[in-house]
Amino acid sequence: MSLFSDKKDKVFHFFEEISKIPRGSFHEEQISNYLVEFAKDRDLAYIQDEYFNVIIFKEASKGYENAPTVILQGHMDMVWEKEPDSPHNFEKDPIELVLDGDFLKANKTTLGADNGIALAMILSILDSDDIAHPPLEAVMTVQEETGLLGATNLDASLLRGRYFINIDSEEEGELLISCAGGIRTKLHLPLEWTMIEDDYSVCKVDFYNFKGGHSGGEIDKGRANAILLLGRFLHKLNSTFPFEIFEISGGAKMNAIPRSASATIAVDTKNVEKLKELCEEWKNLYRNEYTNIEDDFKMEVSVTENRETKFVLCQKSKTSLLQLMMILPNSIQSMSFIIDGLVESSLNLGVLVTTDEYAIFEHSVRSSLTSRKEHIVSQLKVLADLFHAKFTSEGDYPAWPPAVESKLRNLFAQTYKEVFQKEMKTSAIHAGVECGIFQEKLNGLDMVSFGPTMYDVHTPSERLSISSTERTYRLLLEVLKKINKPL
Repeated sequence: MSLFSDKKDKVFHFFEEISKIPRGSFHEEQISNYLVEFAKDRDLAYIQDEYFNVIIFKEASKGYENAPTVILQGHMDMVWEKEPDSPHNFEKDPIELVLDGDFLKANKTTLGADNGIALAMILSILDSDDIAHPPLEAVMTVQEETGLLGATNLDASLLRGRYFINIDSEEEGELLISCAGGIRTKLHLPLEWTMIEDDYSVCKVDFYNFKGGHSGGEIDKGRANAILLLGRFLHKLNSTFPFEIFEISGGAKMNAIPRSASATIAVDTKNVEKLKELCEEWKNLYRNEYTNIEDDFKMEVSVTENRETKFVLCQKSKTSLLQLMMILPNSIQSMSFIIDGLVESSLNLGVLVTTDEYAIFEHSVRSSLTSRKEHIVSQLKVLADLFHAKFTSEGDYPAWPPAVESKLRNLFAQTYKEVFQKEMKTSAIHAGVECGIFQEKLNGLDMVSFGPTMYDVHTPSERLSISSTERTYRLLLEVLKKINKPL
């Protein structure tokens, strides 16, 4: 039974439908095929490329035949994050939607409103027979959350529209006109192992329940990076009493601030209580450092069964790992001197894993300035060289600079004021949207980005305002209605 049977438009109907389909980054084939079947069922022309990007074309409604073509754009993929106690299997289970007053949430997982609500709005328009609109090209891309790879690989020569509406912003009443560029990096620190022979206790050190969040949108909130806090703690522990490392890991996605991190270590049995005391001491230290920011985080030490393996990091690898965790740059690197309060450059250590060969550190780097982005990447390369590590990067995408003049921007502002009797704000964000890529691909593109209010995206606390979604969709329909002739 639908949660939204009382809604007259179909936006939430389609959101429910796509929430049943696994659509994490690199797992978009099913949702892509769903979009293709949607188009076939309605006799709409479509293109599905080898990457599973989908473009659906809809002819103008009556009276709009001479209007300019408009591109509506969103991305299919969502970030897969869940609470530690959630049994949810993202690869096969539907997202369990939960109504909480005006908010739509998920049961202990990310909701996927980023960017499923864009797909839902676009499908609702494509499905309709009574919405006035110009010719439409609906562009739905893959792998946005992993470096905007779908947009990067899309053949934009298939598009003739030069008015571009991206529906991937997260605050109602704000029109996004600029965003940061970014790149993903990986640093592979070589590891060597040795056999541990002495009697010891195996202990699990768990840091979890930090707020996390979007590494662009929430990077200015001062939230803790669980990986780096664990690194500080282990570095201090190393100077307190001996211990060995079996494994260490943290985070889930490059572009999400890590909510958890853990290490499995060996300590002398007589030091187990000291380890627990030190953990409690540092919990209080971190609680003081993150007053009014991180309220409910957990730091725990538990004794586990002896591991099958007796291999631990050799002293050299252990030292290198802990040193690197202490000095890796993270968070805000520079603020804009043009737009007050805008983060200009940052990086986020989103993932750390240990394998038989490497400790792998994964960063998401962002900047409004290409030169600043390149400088941060150079710093990471220098650190890699100092630690004899391998460095790689991928998913480099451009920033979207603000346009001096924009007819589409003016139309949105005018329509918003007419509909809601107040001014629409314009803004720039530190997160990345696909506009910069399309602007490079399509000469003369006039573009904006907007969307409904949502909070805590990329975390299990993600929630979407229902009333805001309804107003945002209304605004989109009013704008399309006004594009009945060249702007």
